[in-house]
Amino acid sequence: MRLKTFKGGIHPADMKEISMDQPITTLAPGKEMVYLMSQHIGAPAKPVVKKGDTVVIGQLIAEAGGFVSAPVYASVSGTVKAIEKRKNALGDSVDAIVVENDGLDTESEYTPASLDSLDKDGIIKRIQEAGVVGMGGAGFPTHVKLSPKEPDKIDHIIVNGSECEPYLTSDYRCMLENSDDLVQGLECILKVFPKAKGVIGIENNKPLAIQKMQEAVKGHDRIVVEPLKTKYPEGAERSLIYAITGREVNSSMLPADAGCIVNNVDTVIAVYEAVIKGKPLMHRIFTVSGDAVNNAKNYDVRIGMSYQDILDEAGGFRETPEKMISGGPMMGFALYGLDVPVTKTSGAITCFLKDPVSTAVETPCIKCGRCVRGCPAHLMPCDLSDLAEHGEKEAFAKRYGMECVECGSCSYTCPAKRPLASNIKAMRRTLLAERRK
Repeated sequence: MRLKTFKGGIHPADMKEISMDQPITTLAPGKEMVYLMSQHIGAPAKPVVKKGDTVVIGQLIAEAGGFVSAPVYASVSGTVKAIEKRKNALGDSVDAIVVENDGLDTESEYTPASLDSLDKDGIIKRIQEAGVVGMGGAGFPTHVKLSPKEPDKIDHIIVNGSECEPYLTSDYRCMLENSDDLVQGLECILKVFPKAKGVIGIENNKPLAIQKMQEAVKGHDRIVVEPLKTKYPEGAERSLIYAITGREVNSSMLPADAGCIVNNVDTVIAVYEAVIKGKPLMHRIFTVSGDAVNNAKNYDVRIGMSYQDILDEAGGFRETPEKMISGGPMMGFALYGLDVPVTKTSGAITCFLKDPVSTAVETPCIKCGRCVRGCPAHLMPCDLSDLAEHGEKEAFAKRYGMECVECGSCSYTCPAKRPLASNIKAMRRTLLAERRK
């Protein structure tokens, strides 16, 4: 049977073998935990504690700053040490609550519920109160995603198990080790949309995960597992929707406009914990990989831990890396240091002994067309990059530059080593900022 996929794309070495066969290991939190108020798209959360307050695990420490926002909960017990500016992984200074961990792990009591006892509004309310956001990318608050304008038109709830980013294997391990939780989380979402079916999309380079999830969905009439062709960026939202449904989504649309809602694996498991267990979002699965680390594997880490604490617990570096990336090498971003906290959207750190990008020599475009063939949005990245470099905003927009999904496929395939993706991304950021004004 021909595997479903999208048009375009590339085939970088996936490098999954470095960490995929290691079971998830739970890491002890560090002495100091930092909770950023901006961990999601939308308004920052607002602190409801003050310096000197004692907090316990599962306690609300920051309330949502609006409907498109999400609350933040303590993941350790201890004392509020400060409320101050701290750096995020991008190097921006944002408001944060700093908690000194007392090491006692004193925990709140939670209110579990059965799915049968909850209606649609009750499910969404528990997700909202738990602070669940999209944990695979930008961090869009999940309760907002599950509240489209026309809910009756939603006919596909897609779980993104593609994990097409090289080196990352956290979703893979979750599907192997937490498959039942994933299915129950999907059942919670399907109850919100009674006309929809659930589809778990998994690339075919993960046969054990496909088998495990197929076993887990047996007896569930509304849930299927869809093996997908291994290709980057199969897990990008637009690519995944096209692969599974054949429907196209552009930059002016939401997935809901195409009858779809997409969530990644970790998010759906967080929905299960919020709805059924009554537990807020306080931890996530985090991949540590690359040739510079001693123990490449997946770790269960608490939100608020520093990257430094994670690397220390994971055995540190074999040698000092030339490049550290938050996320994976295709869509991640370079880290300036490790003194930054894990947020709800932090999925990985990838560390390399060498940084070939820094030594690459850019040469003129040879018009080979590789960037065009690989682009999943069917654009001409070589031309868009030129327009971006020359500040041609109007022409950039007319050539559909805003349709770029920032996957990096163009830069990866370019034999001239041109920074196509970064040029296009910079222009998109400029135009988006101007539109917001």
